[in-house]
Amino acid sequence: MTDAQETAAAPAAQAPSADSAPAPVPLLEPREGIPPVTASAEELARVTEAFGAGSGPVAVDAERASGYRYGQRAYLVQLRRAGAGTALIDPVACPDLSGLDAALAGSEWVLHAATQDLPCLREIGMRPTRLFDTELAGRLAGFARVGLGAMVENVLGYALEKGHSAVDWSTRPLPEPWLRYAALDVELLVDLRDALEGELSRQGKLEWAQEEFAAIAAAPAPPPRKDPWRRTSGMHKVRRRRQMAVVRELWFARDAVARKRDVSPGKVLTDAAIVEAALAMPSGARALSALPGFGQRMGRKQLDGWQAAVDRARALAEEELPQQGQATSGPPPPRSWADKDPAAAARLSAARAAVTRHAEELNLPQENLLTPDTVRRLCWEPPAAVSVESVSGALRGLGAREWQIGQTAELLRAALTSPGA
Repeated sequence: MTDAQETAAAPAAQAPSADSAPAPVPLLEPREGIPPVTASAEELARVTEAFGAGSGPVAVDAERASGYRYGQRAYLVQLRRAGAGTALIDPVACPDLSGLDAALAGSEWVLHAATQDLPCLREIGMRPTRLFDTELAGRLAGFARVGLGAMVENVLGYALEKGHSAVDWSTRPLPEPWLRYAALDVELLVDLRDALEGELSRQGKLEWAQEEFAAIAAAPAPPPRKDPWRRTSGMHKVRRRRQMAVVRELWFARDAVARKRDVSPGKVLTDAAIVEAALAMPSGARALSALPGFGQRMGRKQLDGWQAAVDRARALAEEELPQQGQATSGPPPPRSWADKDPAAAARLSAARAAVTRHAEELNLPQENLLTPDTVRRLCWEPPAAVSVESVSGALRGLGAREWQIGQTAELLRAALTSPGA
């Protein structure tokens, strides 16, 4: 009997309705109950031994405190494996899980939306060499809804508990309902993996998925984002370079405070307040306090700190001001192609249409068949001599996987050499 079947057989589960389309069976309790939170070296050693002795794939999940704490560190790690059961690990009390990682060496990890959890798992010493991403598998298999709850419901017929995904997971002790939710998140991941593997195999896409999973596992950590302040919400309203400097100074001042206090930057000062200050360019703390986001509850010391950031921007020499646009190594925005290079614009139009059409035929999202950025770069600087081989080489150089190249090289060759391109 699978985990899904045994969990559904628990007393808390309800029978499906008698409708022609059976209602999903609610999963209200983990199969073996809620495990205790692992929060000591001794407990971690026992979990490590048990999971090292387990068999088969390992379901892995992590909970962060996005919107509450600074950064994206993990505040709870959940695992489940045949022969070991479920473990809930507190990475605050046990910040080094490299021993557990070593015990799982060579095992396949099952994650949902792996790229979201891998950065925080790496911080605590967990780095899979093999993985199966159930969200990505769902995309490749053509599912319209690929959230974990939707996938478990549509593929396995069970309804996961909802409502605790956005809570403050840095809370200690963690409430029992949250722990129940966390344990259920890994309860059926391996069942979901097995079902999706079968579906991908049926569709002839399993090797594609395996290439994607291998690429995720092998990918290095992304470099720090350049000019992160440019992503401030509402930045499109800021037109002048000196106003942009105010955004930059306030962004970095806020980041320093948030890091020191270990709180989400948005709880220190909202993006909307930063943009208001940039547009108004207040000359003093009193004028700043009249702006939205700098109200009466903000102390004079805080106001003086924010005004100091504004003043630094006001005092910058012209050559020290940020440029209007962020320098990029890639092609310009597609909206400008028609003026800059009409032939490139024609190539892009033909290539986009071809990739979109083929993605629809394969029943998968266009961005999973080939990323829009890859298509843009190829069309802006195509090979000097366009052929299937040269297009394949260019795609490979842009990071496309072999299955993607096999599916798109010929249609892109045709698009690049079509009349008007």
